[in-house]
Amino acid sequence: MKPALSNENPVLASRLAKLALYGESLFDKTIYMDCDICLLSPIDEVFDFLDGVDLLVTEDVQPAIAKAANLLRVKQNILSTLQSVGLPLNENSIQYNGGFIAFTKSSKTQELFTNFKKYFDMVVAHQNVLLLKDQGAFAAAVESVKPKMATLSPVYNYLDKWKDVYTIDKPIKVMHCTYPYRPQYAKNVTRSLFTRIVDRTAKIFLPNQLNNPWRLK
Repeated sequence: MKPALSNENPVLASRLAKLALYGESLFDKTIYMDCDICLLSPIDEVFDFLDGVDLLVTEDVQPAIAKAANLLRVKQNILSTLQSVGLPLNENSIQYNGGFIAFTKSSKTQELFTNFKKYFDMVVAHQNVLLLKDQGAFAAAVESVKPKMATLSPVYNYLDKWKDVYTIDKPIKVMHCTYPYRPQYAKNVTRSLFTRIVDRTAKIFLPNQLNNPWRLK
């Protein structure tokens, strides 16, 4: 295993590691998962799914880019703001959750990641209006390259925080444990008094996406 790319800014470091996936992977088929993901069952079949496509992704809980207020630091028209910084997005563009990405080595996928970096640089350059997130840049790369791709069921990237949004009739395979839904909670291993107190107070004492100083550096 190669170490992830380092950066003084831990938020930016996590984004840079994702941008480098294509170049750093030594394999013909790669499955990437965020470090806050918990596997609940084997997902070997994903490698078989890649036989017919360049890319496998899951949609965000709010897939329409035109409604993706989670990408903006300020309250204004979402789509026109994203377009104004140079992202080639439109009303039909989809926001994917980058916590789970599977891809094959191909010219299309290589072009996708090249464009992903180019558009993410635009996001970094416009942090006065955009949060330091990768979904907008990734959606723009998909829109511009149009790789052969397929969208997986939410069972491969299930965010417990948004459980009321999903309609799922199959067992969850991949739990995305966005804070405070940690892997321990996902697997029901332990819920000590200390753990429950931390969960309830973290939102008060920890910086959120808007006031985290690392998102402006």
